[in-house]
Amino acid sequence: LPLLTGSMQLAEETVPAVMTIGDAVSQGVIDNKTLGYFMGRIYLFLTAIGIKTDLLRFRQHMRNEMAHYACDCWDAEIYTSYGWIECVGCADRSAYDLRVHSASTKKKLCVREHLAEPLVYEKLVCEPNNKLFGPKLKRAAKPVQEYLESLPVEELAEVKAALAKDGKATVTLTGTAVDGDYEITSDMLTIEYQTKIENTREYTPNVIEPSFGIGRILYALIEHSYSVRAEDEQRGVLSFNTQMSPFKCLILPISGNPSFKPFLQNTARSLRNVGVPARIDDAASVSIGRRYSRNDELGTPFAITFDFMTLKDNTVTLRERDSTKQVRGSLEDIVELVKNLVSGSVTWDDALAKFELVDTTSEADAESATESKLFE
Repeated sequence: LPLLTGSMQLAEETVPAVMTIGDAVSQGVIDNKTLGYFMGRIYLFLTAIGIKTDLLRFRQHMRNEMAHYACDCWDAEIYTSYGWIECVGCADRSAYDLRVHSASTKKKLCVREHLAEPLVYEKLVCEPNNKLFGPKLKRAAKPVQEYLESLPVEELAEVKAALAKDGKATVTLTGTAVDGDYEITSDMLTIEYQTKIENTREYTPNVIEPSFGIGRILYALIEHSYSVRAEDEQRGVLSFNTQMSPFKCLILPISGNPSFKPFLQNTARSLRNVGVPARIDDAASVSIGRRYSRNDELGTPFAITFDFMTLKDNTVTLRERDSTKQVRGSLEDIVELVKNLVSGSVTWDDALAKFELVDTTSEADAESATESKLFE
């Protein structure tokens, strides 16, 4: 992934470092594997729809812009005519939300996972002497107990050692209704290791929050896909890949001859039946070149053309938008080819290798001559 880290931004660097997700996680650039996984999925999605890889980067949030709930956050930024714009945010919220709700409601919000084999371990446990603990600490009894139970093992062991050595220890409460120092004695509670057997594992799950700006992504995709023909700047092309094109195939006749009409509807129906969205452009008053061009501007990747050879041998031409090259084959074979091209099981290079390439330079003259012979 192309990563622009926080430290790189502090050094005013603008060229991202390219590294694998595994390396980024192991080096501490990305906080954890799960966050790295989602960043990888975001990258695959954006590149799959047609975002150019050299105009895509992940920028890490600086500490002064990191949300209070996030332990790490990255933005997938895409370069457009407006500069780098944030299109996807991916934040590791850790367990912030559930912890806060749990603390407020005093309810456990956790996952319980049944273990195939019981987990046996030693745990340091506080056991208050209720006859002394409550009466001596009064309102502070419950907060002190909760404080002791929340201590890490190392700190709780220090309290245990103080009770064993001096017979007493001091607990300081902050952020409660009964803040202050409280003395506990060895007769008020015991702290001992106990053997615990767990048949379920209990944990609070973390949350990874990817947030997609669909409008920004689509705008960036249009910019990345748009170009003009080298020979004519008035002819725009949207080079959407087959997954993103609203219509996958254009169906058109070379002229307004009524003999073509049955072919158009039947072919459109055949394509739709195999899951290929298709549209018919039978505006015969417009030249076929113009009809090709206006559908190039719509991003339609393929065009099936019915010409006068179709009436003789049931063959059609298939045009590919970006190269403008055309191949000829039987109608059945071309419909199957379009289905496979759209699904990605074959490429246009495969089609060029298998089917007859049409010489489009003399196509108009040949069509005119064929039409005269057929309708004399």
